[in-house]
Amino acid sequence: MHFTQDFIDFFKELAANNNREWFHANKKRYEISVKITFNSFVQLVLDELAKTDVRYAELSPKDCVFRINRDIRFSKDKSPYKLQMGAIITRGGRKNMHGEPGMYLEFTPEHLRLYSGFYMPEKETLHRIREYIIGQPEQLEEALNGRKFKDRFGEIRGDKNKRLPTKQMMAAASENPIILNKQFYFFTEMPAETLLRDDLIELLFTAYSDSAEVREYLSKAAGVEH
Repeated sequence: MHFTQDFIDFFKELAANNNREWFHANKKRYEISVKITFNSFVQLVLDELAKTDVRYAELSPKDCVFRINRDIRFSKDKSPYKLQMGAIITRGGRKNMHGEPGMYLEFTPEHLRLYSGFYMPEKETLHRIREYIIGQPEQLEEALNGRKFKDRFGEIRGDKNKRLPTKQMMAAASENPIILNKQFYFFTEMPAETLLRDDLIELLFTAYSDSAEVREYLSKAAGVEH
């Protein structure tokens, strides 16, 4: 078992006591049940990915895992801590979080989610994706309608623009509305208790594999080199 019940319990209790006093009183518990455990799991994910792409071997959990501290400078919510652990696992880690459709893990006391796709593509990348979809719409439709992807992830999600830069793009979007997307991400959700399973890593990689065709399409669309 990769995680213990205390990983889940810690965040449930933190939700009711999201302050520095409680956190520091439970700091050792956080280090053992949450931080070290989560980092160790991320290392296992990196090791597995490195079997087929040696560039993942250059990463460590600190390159991928997000801090539990919230940035509250511009937020009305001044709660100092996040109620989850998250990691972006791409070649380059967090530094490349918007550059390719990698794996984003989000572990909370309510659920476990595996995300992929493009959440905040840069302007040039977004333009390339849209142009590629206009030129290769059938391939995307086939990938999205694949049984494994549809059963596991459902659809590509994301906010949409109401207007696009050119009349040609707007015309294409009237036929294929996904071109309006400014985000192209998807996720699958499992119960939080899945964290306590011995085969957790196998479950995640099976899910990740079910998105392979869509990830490959988006990578080609964005011009990501493999």
